[in-house]
Order: sequence, then structure tokens, then C-alpha cells
Amino acid sequence: MLHPPLDCKILAVPVQEGAGRMGCEMGPAAFRAADLAGAITELGHSVRDLGTLLPAQPRRLHHDNPALEHLPEVVAWIEALTQAAYEASAEGFPIFVGGDHSLAAGSIPGLARRAQALGKPFFVLWLDAHPDFHTLESTTSGHLHGTPVAYFTGLKSFDGIFPPLPVPVDPQNVCMMGIRSVDAAERAALRETEMTIHDMRAIDDHGIAPLLSAFLKRVEEADGLLHVSFDVDFLDPSIAPGVGTPVVGGPTLREAHLLMEMLHESGRVTSLDLVELNPFLDERGRTALLMVDLVGSLMGRSILDRSKGTYR
Repeated sequence: MLHPPLDCKILAVPVQEGAGRMGCEMGPAAFRAADLAGAITELGHSVRDLGTLLPAQPRRLHHDNPALEHLPEVVAWIEALTQAAYEASAEGFPIFVGGDHSLAAGSIPGLARRAQALGKPFFVLWLDAHPDFHTLESTTSGHLHGTPVAYFTGLKSFDGIFPPLPVPVDPQNVCMMGIRSVDAAERAALRETEMTIHDMRAIDDHGIAPLLSAFLKRVEEADGLLHVSFDVDFLDPSIAPGVGTPVVGGPTLREAHLLMEMLHESGRVTSLDLVELNPFLDERGRTALLMVDLVGSLMGRSILDRSKGTYR
């Protein structure tokens, strides 16, 4: 399937306060060094680098959970990014380059607000080893990169602490893939949600293609906008070691490329998060280069021109 060239806008979001290990703030620099922009322009798209986002001024915040870490700082990032994502999505294809996955607590609410302004249903494909479905009460690690999905789907735990949600994301419009590390509190909460959750057992049983196809069909039928939030730890650490929360047993290189190629062919993806790349833990840029290669597949790179039909 042929698609028109995209006007891509890259915004660096070097948040690391939501993670438990230092190094994520270097992620945007690693993506630039791996020539993310060049890989996109090579495929006929245009790229504008919007520079590096700065957080809002942190406010004094208090929550009864003593485990919470860097709450004011993370909330300051969310406030700044929610507005920046809304503005960047007015036209073109925004790519938010992190930084840890607390980034999604800002990018996704801003994009959901834009979808509402356009009168379009908004969908999220969550590619991650973790569901990140903790509330401010349930997290025992205190790392806020484990809370964005609970927040942007409207759980009440965040009222008065995180910014008020302009538009909560309908859980029925969220699909998770690659899940394989779930805490007990998250498991109990997920039983009550209407999100579509494909853990690695489901991928083993059915394969990525039919599971993703079913979700993309729903997006197509709704004429929706699709945001992809891609955490490096979605991938198996044997191919992507540059991440602070590795979990063995993830998708293979070929499965990841297939997923990205299918997303391109759908023509439905309108925005992208790239998060949790930690260059300090990488091997000679191996993970950064792989992530850039996968973005290439999302943007239309393929082995052969499949628009010409079946090969024999």
C-alpha cells in the first residue's frame, strides 16, 4: 500500500525522574546519533527537529504513599508535554523521543485532546513488557514510569496530583502487546479493565499478525487516529540490551519488524513515542540502531515492494 509522505516532527523529552535507573535522559541524544532523522528522510518523508522540551516549574505536591519518587518533577514534565503534544499534533506526525515511559502520561493526553478537537476516535497501541497500570497508591517501587496507563485511562488515583485529564482515553481503545511482567496489584486492576491485552503467551499461541490485525481492523472501522507508544523493553533484551528494565522472553527481531510493517501498511498511525532507551546500558549503540531500523519499517521500508502483489 502506498501512502503520502509524512511531515514528521521530533521532540526530545529527556525525562528520567520516572525511572529507577539513571541514563534515560541520554535517550534523545542516542537517537540523534543513530540518525533517526536521516532514516526517516531517506524514505521520502520530511523531518523537523523541534528541539528539547523543558519541564514546567515543579509545584510542591504531597501524597500519602511514601514510596513515590520525584513526584513534583514528573508532574512538571507531564504538564509541559501535554500542551506540547497538543500543539505538535495540529499538523504532521509527531514523534516524542524519551526519556522514560512516564513521558506517555503527557504525550497521550495531549494527543487525545487533539483527536477530540478533530472529532476522531483515539486509539493507543502500547508496546511494552509492562502494563504500567499502577496507581499512586498501588506502586511499591515509587517509580512513576509504571503509572501512565492508569492515569490516561482515567483512574481516579491521580486527582489533584497529576494534571486534570482533558480527555480520558477509552480503555476499549487501548491494545497492549508484549506484556510479560505484571505486579500483583496491576494484575488485579487489569481484571477490571476493558483494554485488550496480549501477553507473550497470546503471541506464542496466535502470532503477532492476527492479534495486531484484529486491533487495526477496529481502528479502521472507527476511522480512528492511532498512537504507538514503543518502550524498548517490549523487545527481547538479547536484541535490545540498552534498557533499564529488561525482561527476557520478548518479541524477536523479525516479529518486531513484522509489527512495524503492518502498522505502516494500515496507514492509521498518526504519532509515536520512543521511550526507555538507556545508552549507558547499551552495547556500542546496538539498541539505538535497532530502534531506528524499526522506525524505518514503520515509515515504509520493506525488503521488496509489496504493493506489486504476491511474489513467486
